[in-house]
Amino acid sequence: MADADMKADLRRYLQVGREALLWKLQGLSEYDIRRPLVPTGTNLLGLVKHMAGVEAGYLGATFGRPFPEPLPWLDDDTEDNSDMWATLDESRDAVVDLYRRVWAHSEATLDVVPLDGIGRVAWWAEGRDVVSLHLILVHLISETQRHAGHADIVRELIDGAAGMRAGNDNMPPASPDCWAGYRDRLEQAARQA
Repeated sequence: MADADMKADLRRYLQVGREALLWKLQGLSEYDIRRPLVPTGTNLLGLVKHMAGVEAGYLGATFGRPFPEPLPWLDDDTEDNSDMWATLDESRDAVVDLYRRVWAHSEATLDVVPLDGIGRVAWWAEGRDVVSLHLILVHLISETQRHAGHADIVRELIDGAAGMRAGNDNMPPASPDCWAGYRDRLEQAARQA
């Protein structure tokens, strides 16, 4: 398989994860996209903000192409987890637009760096910090999909909406009553175990 084909496959899987993450925001109020629904505070808009910073680092500075805008929540003097939630002055549109600008910057990196191109992840341990673009793309796809999965669960907790992505939710057709019965059977099995 040619490098161009491999890169196209990796780009496609990265984009699927990006779009799935943003899809989870659709149709929700400002409150719901910011609601922390698990003990660690995971929330939908925070996941998007986090991934904007993650991707900007991996497909920016790692390959000598720093993202040109400041991301103040990544400074050393910010509080822990400040990248995992949006402040009142960080609107949904601002966070989503930032993520899309990061995508554009990342795509430009992918245009100029070959899969075997070498970069350095400054925040990784010495000995692991020198990486290829191929490795970083696989890592970033994994990270993006992982957080899209978190978003799946958070969205389901908010309003019951579930599914993989717009146009292909990948869910078996079932009514709310069917899902309730299914969940009850699982709960009974768990209790019996």
